Amino acid sequence: MATTDGPNFERVRQALLLKGEPDRVPLLELAVDKDVKRAFLGGGRRGLEGEVEFWVRAGYDHVPISQGISMVIAGNAAPRDAAGAAFSGVMQPQEARYSLYQNADRRRRWMEEGRGVITSMDDFHRFPWPGPDDIDTSTVDAVGRLLPEGMKIIVIVGIAFAEVSSLMGTESFFMSIYEDPELVAALFEKISLLEYETVRKVVGHPSVGAVWLAGDIAYSNGLLVSPKVLRQFVFPLIKSQAELCHEHDLPCLLHSDGDVSEVIQDIIDSGINGFHPIEPKAMDIADIKKRHGDRLCLCGNIDLGYTLTLGTPEEVAAEVKQRLRDVAPGGGYCVGSSNSVTEYVPLANFNAMRETVLSFGSYPISV
Repeated sequence: MATTDGPNFERVRQALLLKGEPDRVPLLELAVDKDVKRAFLGGGRRGLEGEVEFWVRAGYDHVPISQGISMVIAGNAAPRDAAGAAFSGVMQPQEARYSLYQNADRRRRWMEEGRGVITSMDDFHRFPWPGPDDIDTSTVDAVGRLLPEGMKIIVIVGIAFAEVSSLMGTESFFMSIYEDPELVAALFEKISLLEYETVRKVVGHPSVGAVWLAGDIAYSNGLLVSPKVLRQFVFPLIKSQAELCHEHDLPCLLHSDGDVSEVIQDIIDSGINGFHPIEPKAMDIADIKKRHGDRLCLCGNIDLGYTLTLGTPEEVAAEVKQRLRDVAPGGGYCVGSSNSVTEYVPLANFNAMRETVLSFGSYPISV
């Protein structure tokens, strides 16, 4: 099903800023896997033109673009050492056959669970850190030139938490919070500066409509570290990033998997406008709407654990309709997956999610 109207980022902005009900509930995704995009387009253009074509044809009002130090750590923009050689080893590559769209192994990069590349101050000083002037925002410029009228970019930037734990290795990070707090503090300070500078570089761009801060601080049963650690290292950065956005009249979103109930007030107090993805197994979105819906736009929540991945299109449509009934009235809700649209989401299920919104998401909701 094609969209019946063109992109209109104002509906996303209205939802995120809690300005009542827009014309319809917006579709919103942090990412869609390239296999899903290719299957949806049935070929078509590649590169940035194909990227924009996908988001337009699928009915979205935004194009998400990742920027900042997280791109370095993911291996997409590797730094170089003093000899000019590309630095590697921050994320661990693994190959597996898990895509529904091709019968071949796919490579992914995973966070180091044990010992990472920075576990001492010597490692910290040897690491080939990019500087603020090295932050490349040319992709924002390039995509901006391709956007149709009414469409905007949402820039995705880290909050330092995932970046620090990736560089240290998860186990080393958790231990070092207590055994080497000086190193942990140095890493957060360094990465926070780079992530802040990334936001500073993009908020004034005419094609940018919002900034999406991303970093998992929780799992399905609670926070990964104590609220004290988050309040010392993470929330001050989030607040400063959100303030930059608000100075330029831009909404600011936060992504974290898991149950963040213990710090949801900190999230609100930091100036975050929209929270994503509200995993169904971790948090009850209807309850959050009742408790915090007057201060926080809720985004996502369509179950990736079963419905989108293993369910039928009819089950997907039924779940989307339930969210429209429970969460959408009054505004302040954007429909999307409970993380991202992965390569193991069938195209029919992805289409069922977005087509249900396009067919039944107009205000006033009458599903």
